[in-house]
Amino acid sequence: MVNPSPQPSFYQADTYRTEESIGLMMRQILTSLAQGVEQKLANTALTHAQWMPVFKLHLGHASTVAELARECHLDAGAMTRMLDRLEAKGLCTRSRSETDRRVVNIALTPAGSQAATEIPAVLCDVLNGHLNGLSADEFATLKSLLQRVLHNTKGGAADNPGAPVTTSFLPPLPGAADAR
Repeated sequence: MVNPSPQPSFYQADTYRTEESIGLMMRQILTSLAQGVEQKLANTALTHAQWMPVFKLHLGHASTVAELARECHLDAGAMTRMLDRLEAKGLCTRSRSETDRRVVNIALTPAGSQAATEIPAVLCDVLNGHLNGLSADEFATLKSLLQRVLHNTKGGAADNPGAPVTTSFLPPLPGAADAR
């Protein structure tokens, strides 16, 4: 049996500085991205909180309330409230399944499909603005490093029951409870 490599000690409690936390930096980047998307969507029917469910439906990643809630990492109640707003805007419709009354199907309206086609351009514009000044090689390196960190969340530190898990330094994303 191969011994796993020791966990790195990039951070030490006695020298820890919040401004050097990659968790905080990633949260600040996510917050800035969310604000950028919100600004770009200001003159559309969508808010930052609403673009993902619309886009997931458009891509065919979900067709029921339960599937969409899982895809968007929302609980059923939050997804229902989100769909109430999207339906009120004429972007989607809900209907009970004819074979299972517990299942609620969702479909985009033509207006919802049109709104979904505009999302990639908004996302690309905001992301590219945040990557301004990076070379193609630096971008590839950044993606590779982030993929490795993401991989660790799925099978590294997350599987180590002795590792403390703390997320209290992460503020909530803006627009998480967006009611527009």
